Amino acid sequence: MVKAVGIDSGTKSMDVFGFDDETGEIIVDVSVDRNRITENPSVIVELLREVQEEHGKIDAIVGPCGYGIPLKPAREATDEEIALATFITEADVKRRLKIVGLRELMVLLREARDLNVYFTPGVIHLPTVPEWRKANRIDLGTADKVFTVALAMVREAQRKGVPYGDTNLIAVEVGFAYTSAMAVRNGQIVDAMAGTSGFPGYLGMGFMDGELAYALANSLEDFGKLVLFQGGASYIAGVDPFAVSPEEFVKLAKEDERVREGYEAMVEAIVKDVFALLPSVKPESIYISGRFSRIPEFFRDVKEALRSAFERYGFSVDVLKLESRARAKEAAEGSAIIANGIAGGFYEPLIESLKLRESSGSIFDWVNLKGREKLKVFEKLIL
Repeated sequence: MVKAVGIDSGTKSMDVFGFDDETGEIIVDVSVDRNRITENPSVIVELLREVQEEHGKIDAIVGPCGYGIPLKPAREATDEEIALATFITEADVKRRLKIVGLRELMVLLREARDLNVYFTPGVIHLPTVPEWRKANRIDLGTADKVFTVALAMVREAQRKGVPYGDTNLIAVEVGFAYTSAMAVRNGQIVDAMAGTSGFPGYLGMGFMDGELAYALANSLEDFGKLVLFQGGASYIAGVDPFAVSPEEFVKLAKEDERVREGYEAMVEAIVKDVFALLPSVKPESIYISGRFSRIPEFFRDVKEALRSAFERYGFSVDVLKLESRARAKEAAEGSAIIANGIAGGFYEPLIESLKLRESSGSIFDWVNLKGREKLKVFEKLIL
């Protein structure tokens, strides 16, 4: 019997999900506003302790960890590893961006010796991704994107009655800020188009034209991380993403020509993310998850766009909504599944398939530029 809890850190909310693999009981399923965590990161630690007090010792908790850390108990994580997983400039620390709250939470989880917390890798830390695909990449998929893949692999294995090693799929997460797509071949993550290095999401523009990056770096007094959360579909549509909900955005796209352009850009970006991964995997299924996937009209439009695109090349792929037991986001259940596997529970074979225990390196290891040694984490920021 293994009790496991996972935490998914999104832009809008941090979601916590846990279950007992013997009884199937869900022991926690909540969503906490990220602004609340930025103000007081200890609310998550207090929540975990409440769950443990009510249900007994939790065997493993997978904590949120930004860009990721090679798999290890949180108590073993160094200051440098936590800083790398949440790297930002001193100016952004002073602005108290949400990632500052995440960093402080990671420190609190490291020090909470009564909680059996683990930090887990991002896609770039995995040995299953060839090094040439990591070249000059940092955001190849944060740790929570691996959570999404874990749930997709479980659902695919269940649906087809095959071992994890026989799953071939693309998992797409359409979140409030970014869209990410991860390729799984023979039960291993082998490639990704993710976040700031993929096509546009709702908030973020995704990868940036090098000339634009050059212009911004030489024009702005402070090129802060908030720049990376701009320029996406909502900006193309001319709507305020913090005033117009995703549901309203989808509805407006059917009525307003400019909003429709932003909407079409977002749907097309998902197709482009998926097709960019086809050299790495021939998927049997594509799983769509994330905040936008829960809007029926949006899922229908994405499914149709993918179906039409594949038909033009003479083949078809199942496009499925990634189903979750969680009221919280799908990645939260994926995180709990990974926690269960780490603790030797029912899902341990999934951990072996993904080779999470063989994860290694740091996010700057594959930068192939002169002066790479000048890329550093700003150790003085906190910790």
